[in-house]
Amino acid sequence: MADENNEDSKITKNIGEFEDVAERYEVETGEEVMEKQLPSGETEENGDSGPILEGTQLSYLGHECETIPEFLGQEYGQFVKRLDLSFNRIRSLDGLSSFPELEELIVDNNELDDGVVFPRLPTLHTLMINKNRITDLEDFLNKVDTSCPNLTYLSLLGNVACPNELSAEDKDEEDYQRYRYYVLYKMPSLRFLDARPVSRTELAEAKTRGAFMRVARPAQDMFDDTSGESPPSAYSPLPTSSQAEGKHQGTFGRCRYVYHGRHSEGNRFIRNNDL
Repeated sequence: MADENNEDSKITKNIGEFEDVAERYEVETGEEVMEKQLPSGETEENGDSGPILEGTQLSYLGHECETIPEFLGQEYGQFVKRLDLSFNRIRSLDGLSSFPELEELIVDNNELDDGVVFPRLPTLHTLMINKNRITDLEDFLNKVDTSCPNLTYLSLLGNVACPNELSAEDKDEEDYQRYRYYVLYKMPSLRFLDARPVSRTELAEAKTRGAFMRVARPAQDMFDDTSGESPPSAYSPLPTSSQAEGKHQGTFGRCRYVYHGRHSEGNRFIRNNDL
């Protein structure tokens, strides 16, 4: 009972801070996230001439790098609190451990997939990983919850793991709401999820029903056989002597029994106790 009261108190405390979050975060709508492009004058081929530093905010956009350049951590890692690596081809987050003070990480429009590994980021409160290749929601949330214990703002729009109707025509608001309940069940400390703040009612509903909102993933071996053919069977209704290709044979015989009754022949198999 004491544990439940402590948990309820923690949730109530978080709820009381929801109204202040909008003032601290520059929240983008779902449409803005999906249509987001590189700033004017930059291209995905070469991006800007180099990293852009504004106080404790570092941006490195459109350079097509697949990993975080080592020099970013060496030159800026010790004091940078906001890191924007959008519009690259990043597939690994190796190197983030060089940013011990990091509070906000933006890696939109990259190539991060289910194999992504997060280093320990105890000060991170904002993670924007929109438009990547995340498909396994449960695995992703487990990683983030372990590595980023103080996360309060998470955005996954544009990933398969986020069933949003803006990125998938076969999804609707009901699918998206189920996703939100499950995410909030796994990470109840979140105050913002994607483009919407977390409401008091939503958090309470997630606590009650979120565990049942997980979308089951089919086993991978179900998709391994792409030939479309059934596996060979050892059973055959034909004798082996007749299976030689081009040597098919028929069998003829004479029926030695003829029924001359007035009723269906099947009636002769019915007994009185069957009636």
